[in-house]
Amino acid sequence: MSQVDTLQKNDTLGGMSKKPIKKISHTLEDPEQIAAIAKRMKRANGQMTAVVRMLEEGRSCEDIVTQMAAVGKAINTAAFTLISASLKECLEENKSNSAAVTEKLQKLFLSLA
Repeated sequence: MSQVDTLQKNDTLGGMSKKPIKKISHTLEDPEQIAAIAKRMKRANGQMTAVVRMLEEGRSCEDIVTQMAAVGKAINTAAFTLISASLKECLEENKSNSAAVTEKLQKLFLSLA
């Protein structure tokens, strides 16, 4: 993937220029957290399959919506776990770009709220 993430506004000309913006990211490395998140996502995948089956079988709206809520909660919990575990690793690593990565992870966290 290219290191050019987006266009950056050129303040002097009032237009857009093709200045490369370095992509800031973090990859979760904790195998226990990765396994826990993967397990939760597999569970959500199973729940989603059940929702499709319920729709096809003509089950009640209440039952389907209840199952959909469970899918949403499972996915959100996995996302929060991923962000918090990544944030923890980022802070513990104390790399030179940890402040930028922390800020990006906080924005991801807020996007789920």
